Amino acid sequence: MTIPALRNMPAQKPTVLVIDDEAGPRDALKVILRPFFNIQSAESAQAAINVLNHQQIDLITLDQKLPDRQGMDLLQEIKQDHANIEVIIITGYGSLKSAMEGIRHGAAGYLLKPFNVTELITLVNQTLEKKQRLDYLRRFLATSTGLWGTDRECAQAWHEMREGYEAIGKCSGQGLSAHDDASNLLPMLSDLLEAKDRQLLNHCSRVSFYATLLANRTNLTVEEQKSLALGAFLHDIGKVGKEAYRFADDEIVATNTTHELRSHPEIGAKLVAPLGLPAATGQIIAYHHERWDGSGYPHGLKGEGIPILARIVCLAQTFDHLTAELPDRIALPIDDASSFIAARAGSYFDPQLTGLFTQVVQECKASLPAMAIATSPSTRSDV
Repeated sequence: MTIPALRNMPAQKPTVLVIDDEAGPRDALKVILRPFFNIQSAESAQAAINVLNHQQIDLITLDQKLPDRQGMDLLQEIKQDHANIEVIIITGYGSLKSAMEGIRHGAAGYLLKPFNVTELITLVNQTLEKKQRLDYLRRFLATSTGLWGTDRECAQAWHEMREGYEAIGKCSGQGLSAHDDASNLLPMLSDLLEAKDRQLLNHCSRVSFYATLLANRTNLTVEEQKSLALGAFLHDIGKVGKEAYRFADDEIVATNTTHELRSHPEIGAKLVAPLGLPAATGQIIAYHHERWDGSGYPHGLKGEGIPILARIVCLAQTFDHLTAELPDRIALPIDDASSFIAARAGSYFDPQLTGLFTQVVQECKASLPAMAIATSPSTRSDV
């Protein structure tokens, strides 16, 4: 069998950590990957943590069952303490549920034993290209001032960012123009959210899904529904500029207390302005924290003065903050989250939309949030 070469890898070999308690699969992975990578290995979770604390690792292959800990628990710790390391789960105990759980906790891919060598190399190749893109975006966010400058500086920064982004992997490198279709921008925008915080990307994907569920009960046009799905996905894009941002630190229900908290909707709307997205999408980003009674931010809009798409996203993002499962946060059950939202109809939320939202949540709760985890605008063809 001919093993496919790895594309576009850095001149210096990346380092892969193989975590597997069985010597046979562990040695097989080492033999397959050694021509391309520097290899480290560990037979337990504790041994893996010791390696991570002393070695620079680019990618991990992780067995789901370890002698001292479940692989999924180790995955969560790795993504919390070493967010820039990509992880591929390779296991003989897989199921659709465990695969979805792994992706939700930040795994880049999932492979069943016995694995096909070509599939393994292809997945590793794709994952390392993804890491290159994310690392590039992290560096750009850390060093670029143009994104937060004048309109002209922001547009130029987007142009530079996309040129660099598209130079990685198989991207076409066509450059950024005002005529780009939003679907062409979604891979980069999705990676930008993930480069800041994987949980932020997950949150934005779920909010877009919940908003779309509600939109299906309204009289929105097709164009409005597309703007809603995109705006909901990008509603927190302004947070990518917060240097030490973590989604886990967000308030579950924003209290309007700090200037930094209140600024991200306006920052986000200004940030995406050069991209030529629909005006309704920018309104969602700018107004998703406005409240029906006028107590929201940044402008204190009230009632029907708040665009309807922003009112929908206000409901969806609150519901997700209440129900999101995070390592250091206890999520509310769906019924309790629905009750919390219903109790604030007419104060925080549009009362009519609140009734529709709680109804659709009840009807779909058996499949929530699994459906939301599996669906995001970057994988849907209708955006």
